[in-house]
Amino acid sequence: MMPQVHQPQDADKTIQQIKEHITKHGSGIVVLPAKATQDAIAAGTSLYMALTKLGKNVSLVASSSVQSDLIGADKIKTDLQTGGDNLVVSFPYQEGAIDKVDYNIQGERFNLVVVPREGHSRLQPDDVQFSYTGGKIDFIITVDAPNLNALGEIYQKNQRQFDGTTIINIDRHLINNAYGMINLILKSSSSTSELVLHVLEGLKVEIDKNIATNLYAGVATATNNFTAYSVNADTFEAVATLLRAGAVKKQMNVGTQFGQRPSYGNQFGAAPQMYQPQMQNQPQIFDQQDQFQQPQQGSFPSPTVSQQMPQQQSFEQQSKAVISIEQTPNNAEGKTNIKETPENFLKPKIFSGGGGLV
Repeated sequence: MMPQVHQPQDADKTIQQIKEHITKHGSGIVVLPAKATQDAIAAGTSLYMALTKLGKNVSLVASSSVQSDLIGADKIKTDLQTGGDNLVVSFPYQEGAIDKVDYNIQGERFNLVVVPREGHSRLQPDDVQFSYTGGKIDFIITVDAPNLNALGEIYQKNQRQFDGTTIINIDRHLINNAYGMINLILKSSSSTSELVLHVLEGLKVEIDKNIATNLYAGVATATNNFTAYSVNADTFEAVATLLRAGAVKKQMNVGTQFGQRPSYGNQFGAAPQMYQPQMQNQPQIFDQQDQFQQPQQGSFPSPTVSQQMPQQQSFEQQSKAVISIEQTPNNAEGKTNIKETPENFLKPKIFSGGGGLV
C-alpha cells in the first residue's frame, strides 16, 4: 500500500470541496497563466488528462501558444471555450485568399464548398481542423496563477465568463489573493505539480504513466532537480508515488523554460565560487649565503581552478600539443632547455644554534 502524503486538515477539506463540485458538473476549463512555467504546464496538462478520464468535457487554455514536450501540451488552446453541439471547421487563412464559401446538399450529404480566389492555392485537407463550441462552462480551474490578471488576455477578453462561473484556484504562490470561490493555496508545497497530485488523489482518479511522467517533470523543474529549500519529506513521498505509477524520468534543462542553460547560482542569484587549492609545503629557497628567501612571484605558481569549464579539445588539437612538446629544441649537450634543479635541492638544511649552516 502506497503511503499517503500528509496534508494539513484545511487542504484536505478544500480538496473534498473540489471533488464535490467537479463530480456534480460535467464541463469546465483548465487555464494556465500567460507566462506558464514548465511546472504550470505539467500541472495543467495532468489535470486535463485526469478530468478527461473521469468523463468530463474539459478544455486546456492559455493566452498564447506554449512550447513544451510534455504530454498533452498540444491540446492547449488560445480561446476560452469548451465542447458543445456547434461544429467548427477551421483552416489557415490569408487576406483575400478565399473567393467565396458556399454549400449544397447532395442526397444525404451536406457539402461545404470553399472556393479559392484566382492566384491563390487551394485548401489542403490536412490543414482542416474540426472542433465543437457552444458548450456550457460549469467551472474554471486556474493553475499556478497568483491573480486573475496573471492569466493575460484569456481573462481580459472573457471577464464576464469568469465572473459568472465557479473558479477553482490551485496555487502555491505566497502572494495569491484567494480570488476563487474554492481556493487550494498551499504555500509550503514545493511545486504546483505536487499540489495537483494531491487533488487527483482526492478525486480518486487513476494516476497513469502519462500523468505521472508530467507531474514528475513539473516537480523536478520547480525544485531545481530536488535541491530547492522547499523540498521536504512530503515532496519525496509524492515523487515515490509518481515513480510507482510509472513516471519516466526525462532529461531536461532544470530551472529553465525553453531549452536555455540552467543557472547554477545560489539562492541569491550569484554563481558559486570555485574552490582554489593553495600549494602547501612549497620548497624553501636559499641564496648563496644560505639565507631564507620568500619565493618570487611566478616562481612556483599555485594552480587555480577556472570558474569556467574548459572547452573540450579535439583529438587533432591534443595531438598537435603533444607533438609540439616532444619537438622542443635541445641545447648543444643534448639536454632540453629546461632549468636544471640543483642536486642538493631536496637535501634538508641543518642549522646550528648560532644560525650558521652545519
